[in-house]
Amino acid sequence: MSNKPVSAAPTNTSVFTNRLPLFILVAILVALIIYLQWPEAKQEESKFKRVVAVKMVPVVLAEFIESVEAVGTARANEQVIITSKYSDLVDEIYFDDGQKVKKDAVLVKLNNQEELAKVNELNANLSESQAHLTRLTELLSSKAISKSLVEQQEAKTKAIEAQLVSANGKLNDLIIRAPFAGVLGFREVSKGAYIDAGDIITSLDDLNSIKVDFHLPERLLTHIHVGQQVTAFNSAYQDNEFIGKIIALDSRIDSSTRNIKVRASINNKASKLRPGMLLNISVLLQVENILQLPESSIIPIENNHYVFVVKEDKAVRKAIKIGRRHPGVVEVISGLVVGEKVVVEGALKLRDGSAVSISGQEAETDISENRSKI
Repeated sequence: MSNKPVSAAPTNTSVFTNRLPLFILVAILVALIIYLQWPEAKQEESKFKRVVAVKMVPVVLAEFIESVEAVGTARANEQVIITSKYSDLVDEIYFDDGQKVKKDAVLVKLNNQEELAKVNELNANLSESQAHLTRLTELLSSKAISKSLVEQQEAKTKAIEAQLVSANGKLNDLIIRAPFAGVLGFREVSKGAYIDAGDIITSLDDLNSIKVDFHLPERLLTHIHVGQQVTAFNSAYQDNEFIGKIIALDSRIDSSTRNIKVRASINNKASKLRPGMLLNISVLLQVENILQLPESSIIPIENNHYVFVVKEDKAVRKAIKIGRRHPGVVEVISGLVVGEKVVVEGALKLRDGSAVSISGQEAETDISENRSKI
């Protein structure tokens, strides 16, 4: 009887030993998955547990000023180049460079010796002619002479009178006066110099007000009118505003630019503005009270706009409808009411439901008066 080898049955220990690598691999994979998911889950959870410090600002009802901008060059309210009507020597000069003068102030006196002598002669001739006319008239009343002699003397007298008027006019023109009150320019003549008719003596500008012409698009024609307020600015006086009003609109539209020419008068009592200055003009079109918010509080998402309000220390996203804009400010058409507070600082860190901490001081805003420029 032969002895056959008998195979031993597998034990539990050997099975476990054979599957151990598989268990270890699974455990490693599970641990890896937990490891990878844990930070993300913690981070997601921390978003809601993290408290975001924010500042609030109330919705206000404030003036919204709609205006249009233009550029123009200043010129005097009245301006003239003073010249001589006649050629002669300059006898006297009665002004200095840049002097303020009143209307009819004497500026220059030309040599008038010849014209004065002529006036005196004509005065004498006129007196003699009038006396002779009186005698002839008396003789005519007694029918001692014919009427034609009286008529001839009357014509002679009138001719002398006309010559005298002309001579007195020239004599007066030899004294050059300021045609209106204003500020003189530089003196261009000297005492004793000979000047020709038309030679420039000086300039004269009325600077109590400044005129400025500028152009606006024809589409604004129904929004502008005489008497409308304008504000002028100049780089030399950056902290100053010069207030004026529209005094005229051109009767025509420029067919090439589709603009209309507008003329305004600017108050210049302080004489700060001068002819030739470049002026930036703002024309006031409309003033109305509207709901306003700082632009930094608005969160645009596609074609919608949102703000964050705070309820029970939680951020709540709220949809609103906005309208006109001004740098730093937007008009609120719907979605908010006056006095309602919205997040203005820290809004970009928020999501719906975020925990917030409100700063004790409201963010500073300056939207009491805003200008919308067209």
